[in-house]
Amino acid sequence: MARISTWCLLAVSLLVSACTGIPEGVQPIDNFEIDRYLGKWYEIARLDHSFERGLSRVTAEYTLRHDGGVKVVNRGFDAQKAKWKESVGRAYFVGAPNVGHLKVSFFGPFYGSYVIFELDKEYRYAMVSGPDRSYLWLLSRTPTVDESVKQRFLERAGELGFATAELILVEQSPITPD
Repeated sequence: MARISTWCLLAVSLLVSACTGIPEGVQPIDNFEIDRYLGKWYEIARLDHSFERGLSRVTAEYTLRHDGGVKVVNRGFDAQKAKWKESVGRAYFVGAPNVGHLKVSFFGPFYGSYVIFELDKEYRYAMVSGPDRSYLWLLSRTPTVDESVKQRFLERAGELGFATAELILVEQSPITPD
């Protein structure tokens, strides 16, 4: 029985660490300052996943939690249903708080990696991956970015082995009344 418990604990540990891991070759940024990262970010580009499929005008808002973590509010517009979809989660640093590697959860005890691998000096745009190369985002403080930022994102993501041909450019135009 002790052996089974040990194997179960090991399996759970491996599963949890895999979800908070970092894709090979991707390095989280150093000298990260969470206070500067807080606030609203606009999703400029992403690799598609079921939890964001069909959403436009996607934003993420980060605020500090009382327990030292970060509250995450992701919001996007589902044009097919003509309504907003919102998810609230929490994030915590995986290691040192000056390294851009957090774990984030939107449901229960399950966490996934949030790896900031590029961030400009003024915290105007960020390149973020998940635990593997199927998760990738370009975030910006504004609803649009210069073409040079998009090009840099495509080059950097391509160098790191992400499927840049599958990226979705997120519509960020305001909703107009009918």
